[in-house]
Amino acid sequence: MAIDKAWFDEMEARIPKGRVRTRFAPSPTGYMHVGNLRTALYTYLIAKSLGGDFLLRIEDTDQSRLVEGAVDIIYATMKKCGLQHDEGPDIGGPVGPYVQTERRDLYGKYAELLVEKGGAYYCFCDKGNTHDAEGTDIKKHKCDCPKLTKEEVEAKIAAGIPYVIRQKIPAEGTTTFSDLVFGDIEVPNDSLDDNVLLKSDGLPTYNFANVIDDHLMGITHVVRGSEYLSSAPKYNLLYQSFGWEVPAYIHCAPVMRDAQHKMSKRNGDPSYEDLIEMGYLSEAVVNYVALLGWNPGGEREIYTLSELVEVFDVKGLSKSPAIFDINKLTYFNSEYIRALPAEEFAKIAEPYIRAIVTNEDLNPAKIAGILQQRCEKLTDITAEKIGFFEELPAYGLELFENKKSKCNKEVAVDMLLAVLPLFQNLPNWEQQTIHDGLINLAQELGVKNATLMWPVRIAVSGQTVTPGGAVEICHILGRYNSLSRISEAMARLMTE
Repeated sequence: MAIDKAWFDEMEARIPKGRVRTRFAPSPTGYMHVGNLRTALYTYLIAKSLGGDFLLRIEDTDQSRLVEGAVDIIYATMKKCGLQHDEGPDIGGPVGPYVQTERRDLYGKYAELLVEKGGAYYCFCDKGNTHDAEGTDIKKHKCDCPKLTKEEVEAKIAAGIPYVIRQKIPAEGTTTFSDLVFGDIEVPNDSLDDNVLLKSDGLPTYNFANVIDDHLMGITHVVRGSEYLSSAPKYNLLYQSFGWEVPAYIHCAPVMRDAQHKMSKRNGDPSYEDLIEMGYLSEAVVNYVALLGWNPGGEREIYTLSELVEVFDVKGLSKSPAIFDINKLTYFNSEYIRALPAEEFAKIAEPYIRAIVTNEDLNPAKIAGILQQRCEKLTDITAEKIGFFEELPAYGLELFENKKSKCNKEVAVDMLLAVLPLFQNLPNWEQQTIHDGLINLAQELGVKNATLMWPVRIAVSGQTVTPGGAVEICHILGRYNSLSRISEAMARLMTE
C-alpha cells in the first residue's frame, strides 16, 4: 500500500491548464434519451461559447447495465447533431484513455491515496457490499472500520478478507457547494453516508470515478441533471480531501413529459433515435432541445448550432423542469424543412419518396419540390399523399363535381376534350409551358382557371386533395402519362 508519489506527480503534470474544459460522460446503456442529448448539448455549448475543449468519456463501470452497440449509438447521435468532441475514445487526447474500464488501475491508487490523506477508509464489514451502483448504501452505514490501525488493515488484506473503500464523511459540521443554476446549497454532514468509493471487485463507483476522471482530465465545468444535487456535497468533500480545485457545477432541471412525470422510454416517450425515425431533422431536434430549460432572451426561437454557440449563457438556464412538447418540436421541424435549400430537401426526402414511387421515369426531386412547403416532418411523405404518382387509384366520377370550381361531369368532358390537343401540341413539357398553356386555354374557353384545372387534377391524380396542383402533377408525370390518364378519364366520363 506504499504510495508512489512520482506516479501521482506525473499524473498531475498531464492535466491541461488554462482552458475551459467540459465533458459529456454517458453510460452505454442503450438509446440516447432527450435528457442525455440536452446534457451533451449544454456541455458542448459551454465549452465552445467560452473557447474551450469538449470531451467525450464513456462511463462503463456498471457492467451489469451495458448494452451491446450502445457506444456506436452515442457516436452516431453526436455526429448527427454536430456535437464534435475534441478528445475521446475514438480520437484520443492528452489525458486518455477515455473509457472508464480502461482506467481501472488508477482508481485503486487514488482510493489508497485518499486513505492516506484521511478522506477514506477500508471497510471489511459484511455490510460492505450493501450499496447501489453509485456507491450509496441502501441503509446508512456506520461501523468501526475507520478505527482500525494501519497494521490491522494490512493484516486483513493479507488474510484475503474482502473489503471496499469508503469515503470518510466528517461527523459534524456542514458542507456547502455552489451551483451556477441553483446557487449555494448547504447540507449537514451527518445527513451524508460513508458511501463506497471502490467496490470489492476493484472497480470504482460512479461517484468516485467521476471525481477522479474530472480532475485528471482538467474538467472545469461539470454539467449534469439536478437529480445529482444530493451527491454534490460528497464530491466537494472528495475534492477537498485530495486538495484539488472544485469545478463549476451546472445542475439542470429535468425534462418532463408533463407536470408530474419525467420522460421515460419505458412509458413510451421518444428517444433521439425515435424522433429521427418519426421524421424529425437532427437540426430541429437540437434547436428545440436547447430551449428545454434554457432561455436565450427575446422572442427568437430558431437557431443553428453555431448560432447557439454565439448566444449561449449559463445564466439563461432555469431551475424549473421543462415540459417536452411534441407539437412544439413539430413546429420547429416544419420551419427547418421549409427553410432548407430545395436540393437538400430533395436529397433527404428521396428515400421516403422512393419507398412509395418506384417508377424510375419519375423524378423524386420534382416530387420533393411540391412536398417541401406542405411537410412538417419527413414521415408526412406517405402513400396517401403521393401514391397516385406510382399508380392511379380507383376513383369515382363524382370527384369531378365541384361547385366552387363550377365543374360537373359534363363540364369536365368539355374541359378535358380541349386539354388533350393542347398537351399533345405543347412545344415542350416544362412547368411554365404547361401553366401558360392551360391559363390561355381557360381564357379561350371563357371559363375560370379553376373550372379547367379541377378536372385535369382529378384525371391525373384520382383524388381531390393533392400536394400540388394540376400543373405540377402533370409536369412530374410527364406528357405521356398525363395524356394517358386524361384519355382514360374522358372515356369513363362518356360511357359510365
